[in-house]
Amino acid sequence: MPANTEGFIVSMKLGVSLPQGTDYDLTTDVVDAARAAERIGYDSVWTTERILKPHDQSGPHGAYGIPDLPWPPVYGIIAYPLITLTAAAAVTSRVELGTGVLVPGVHLPLRLAKSLASLDAISGGRVVAGLGSGWSIDEFDAAAPRPFAERGAALDEFLDVAAAVWGPDPVTVDTGRYRIARADVNPKPARKLPVYLAGTTGKAFRRIARRADGWLPTGITPEQTVAGLARIRELAAIEGRDPQELGCVVQVGLSAPLIEAPAAGRAPFTGSAAQIVEDMAQLAEGGVGHAYVTIPYVTAGRGEYFDRMAEFHAEFHAAKL
Repeated sequence: MPANTEGFIVSMKLGVSLPQGTDYDLTTDVVDAARAAERIGYDSVWTTERILKPHDQSGPHGAYGIPDLPWPPVYGIIAYPLITLTAAAAVTSRVELGTGVLVPGVHLPLRLAKSLASLDAISGGRVVAGLGSGWSIDEFDAAAPRPFAERGAALDEFLDVAAAVWGPDPVTVDTGRYRIARADVNPKPARKLPVYLAGTTGKAFRRIARRADGWLPTGITPEQTVAGLARIRELAAIEGRDPQELGCVVQVGLSAPLIEAPAAGRAPFTGSAAQIVEDMAQLAEGGVGHAYVTIPYVTAGRGEYFDRMAEFHAEFHAAKL
């Protein structure tokens, strides 16, 4: 078990994404995957959110906000994340239920806060709310109460509403846009519902340091992750918080089959399961306590998914992270 850069022993939790769409049968594969993840020994199961996949992917409609970048085919079918996690909760008793990530800006704040609280109550306190400001102008145009340009403000607004709704009754909220005048809003979460925020900008880091329980990075290297986490913890100390109370859940985004790759020039989180676990060891050494792997994105159908899920957990367990 590795020690992080500050000398603390880190025991990393391991999660896995649930199959939400393409190449999977939603009538069986979600619940079977959740059961298998818990049986194999995973600590958490995760979902993502995509409302739609635009046909026009030119210019600002590109994936991840990158002009002209094609959207991954997997985004063509993504079941609603909280429905998917509700199905998983019904057939499990231990694994945490994570969102990586939900975009509050495309939801009504009270409705989303109550949905998360209800799922946490029903599951016995297992929800991890991974949230982000969003990057798709098409999704904001289709569903959001506020325009894309106000996505950061929409995230802050949700955090304000959720803090009140998840707190004691009577609830009172006035954001200037939404108002709750002394009301009971239930059920409450079964525990203090942990909120992890995505983002890699200075503004995102400051929001995490002030308001979140931790960081949920994706699409960056282990070195960038370790440096970012250190910076967020520095900012948390400036805010008067205990830096070690801020956690980090890393989305290990897989983009290619789990096949051995030449060591020279290998990109992080590519290659075999053993090679990817080596990269995850860098995360553990840098203080990261939780990571999840997006196995459905690199497998075709349930048979390969279950095989790779078992293989990856075995490699992770052997590494004693």
